[in-house]
Amino acid sequence: MNVDALPLLSVPACCQPLDGPSLTDAEAEGTASVFKALSDPTRVKIVNMLARSSEPVCVCELTPALRLAQPTVSHHLKKLVDAGLLLREQRGVWAFYRLDRDAVGRAAGILDLEGAIA
Repeated sequence: MNVDALPLLSVPACCQPLDGPSLTDAEAEGTASVFKALSDPTRVKIVNMLARSSEPVCVCELTPALRLAQPTVSHHLKKLVDAGLLLREQRGVWAFYRLDRDAVGRAAGILDLEGAIA
């Protein structure tokens, strides 16, 4: 067999390096914690309710809307606060929550595929 007669194989396009900026490890970790917090349907509902509210919402208002016990709602709220999605304000004995729209915007930016689809 004549080796010189074999056709040359080109490098497939799948082996080319990706262009564009990439997330740092810290950014990826922070974004993953946001999506992990949103992996629960109750938390998605809470974020949706707070996104539609122009004012901070008391935990006592969320409890009947979610049809869950107050400790359960508080647990979900804590997870969302820890992930950086919600801001918490103490007013006397009640805690009020609002969406951190900057954090939500950053998380949504990760999924912005507008320029990626041709």
